Amino acid sequence: MAHAVSRLRDERLARSAKPFLARGGPRGERCPACRLVPSHCLCAHRPVVPTQSGMCLIMGDIEALKPSNTGWLIADVVPDTTAFGWSRTEVDPALPALLADPQWQPCVVFPGEYAAPERVVTTLPPPTPTPAAGKRPLFVLLDGTWAEARKMFRKSPYLDGLPVLSLLPGQASAYRLRRSNRDEHLCTSEVAALCLALAGETHAAQTLTAYLDVFTHHYLHAKQQWPVDWDGPAHQALRALRSPAPR
Repeated sequence: MAHAVSRLRDERLARSAKPFLARGGPRGERCPACRLVPSHCLCAHRPVVPTQSGMCLIMGDIEALKPSNTGWLIADVVPDTTAFGWSRTEVDPALPALLADPQWQPCVVFPGEYAAPERVVTTLPPPTPTPAAGKRPLFVLLDGTWAEARKMFRKSPYLDGLPVLSLLPGQASAYRLRRSNRDEHLCTSEVAALCLALAGETHAAQTLTAYLDVFTHHYLHAKQQWPVDWDGPAHQALRALRSPAPR
């Protein structure tokens, strides 16, 4: 079944006056489920990890159309992922309704230097064993270019009352599919993995990280028309995380 980012992509394509042509990467037929050419399809290796946490992606206008978008990977792995296209003048009513849902404790994930100090948090409450025992974390991720993300943060009044989770990754991004002028700018999937780790969901965080590595391998090898290295370190790491733990 199509997930939230896939559905958002379909909705955006339906509004397009002309076909979307991604820059770089392979041309021609792509798998509709993983966005890669059929010879490098990733679908058989998609991991789904039940999580207590949820992800809410607010995406730039064409972000869901880009084959290199990693918000798609989050929706692959984390079942409770929602996705909304961002507009300054129009808001999907389902978005503020989600943020007001009493089962969730939403927070916007964004650098604390851009928010009032009283809104900034760097930790989460300890995870609760069941949804009935407390609210579930809902991480609101602004998925787009850095300029788009700053605009979303500044011009989305429905986010103003939410705490701002400021992450301190302490490492440079390993993402290789797009360029950034700043090493500390992580891709959306890397941010989501840090959020899961902060929420105590270590296995989900590690799985999402390994899945990003496998996706990157497939994407770059398809671009260069190289075969997939099925026994390489990226695939081995993902397989190890999907294997049942020894008793």
